[in-house]
Amino acid sequence: MAIKVGMVSLGCSKNLVDSERMLKKLRMHGYELVTEFGESDVAVVNTCGFIQSAKEEAIETILEIGRLKEEGTVKKLILTGCLTERYREEAAAQFPEADAVIGIGDNKDIVEILDKVLHGEHIVRFAPKSEMELDGERIISTLPFFSYLKIAEGCSNCCTYCAIPMIRGKYRSVPMETALAEARQLAQAGVTELCVIAQDTTRYGEELYGEGKLPELLTKLCQIEELRWIRVLYCYPERITDALIDVMAREEKLVKYLDIPIQHCNDDILRRMNRKSTKAELIALIRKLRERIPGIVLRTTLITGFPGETEEQFTELSEFVQEMRFERLGCFAYSQEEGTKAADFPEQLDEETKQHRADILMEQQAEISNAYNAQQVDTVMDAVVEGFDRWAECYFGRTKADAPDIDGKVFFTSEHPLQVGDYVKLHITETLDYDLLGEVIA
Repeated sequence: MAIKVGMVSLGCSKNLVDSERMLKKLRMHGYELVTEFGESDVAVVNTCGFIQSAKEEAIETILEIGRLKEEGTVKKLILTGCLTERYREEAAAQFPEADAVIGIGDNKDIVEILDKVLHGEHIVRFAPKSEMELDGERIISTLPFFSYLKIAEGCSNCCTYCAIPMIRGKYRSVPMETALAEARQLAQAGVTELCVIAQDTTRYGEELYGEGKLPELLTKLCQIEELRWIRVLYCYPERITDALIDVMAREEKLVKYLDIPIQHCNDDILRRMNRKSTKAELIALIRKLRERIPGIVLRTTLITGFPGETEEQFTELSEFVQEMRFERLGCFAYSQEEGTKAADFPEQLDEETKQHRADILMEQQAEISNAYNAQQVDTVMDAVVEGFDRWAECYFGRTKADAPDIDGKVFFTSEHPLQVGDYVKLHITETLDYDLLGEVIA
């Protein structure tokens, strides 16, 4: 009887790709994969350790599975991912219920590690980060028509607030032929929507080829016949070149959507964050993108309460948000992460102030998003079907303006039956908070 393995992938989509590769290795070795830990013999937790809230979620998940292990439901527990890579032996000591605590460089050996755990071994080991695999077969855990394509590992930007370079190591691009081969395999398996991801997609290829190669990679991805929508996330503003803008404007398969995490607009704070753009450069870039790519949807993320952020600097950020009117925006209260330069900066703000400022920006953004959605009423938009809501008796999905898991939905009716993964044209009829309502016209 096959050993049953359940895995939970916490945190970002980049971590999810790592989980999918481990799942493929386990299945190929004969382990049975299950989605409920209550049904599993072995639980694997691929943790996130980026900021405090992510660490807390990981700890809660581990403790919950630990209780299942105490009850005898789960027999073995393996921990990997960013939390264990970041804290290593400290994590192993904190979670004695774990049978194996490993680093990201050990994910390639997940089968060997699980085999040893089943034979009673207790494993604590951390291979070099550089041994993290950049490619490999995967089991797609998202909806079957959609997948992520991770084109790099690690980060070399070294923002002062961020622990990622410390956790994942320096930036390493996936060779272009390898990334294209994976994209072709995904397309042949039924994927029609591809999300291109990395910690910084715009740095892609620099250390391999001596120059950024994202425009060339995207152009070649667009030549894969089966792909219909290709989306690019996590573009650093200082590396959005004219060549990239030209590709975005030219290629029909590239959805007119860019995720550009800018974090702040005040020049002093940007400098202390070790960000490379100024406020004037950010404004110029945003205006250029909207001029060169009409109708483009821009998403950004911001941090409030960075050490030393004054009321005046926060007001400047608030006014910037109001002026730029990003179609999509997320905001996080600064998290003081040990080991980062900013953690030792003076003038750390209290949690209440940091969160209050984030709440103010999100209230602003709600009004901006509502106004943007109102402009879509009575227009025709392309959408992909994600499922059917039996309670509301309608289909739901996403438009080109919505990235998976982070943006809104569109709910719609159809006179004809639809399948998950179908692409339809919708007449937008109403708005609903961050979501849209519509009806299929073709």
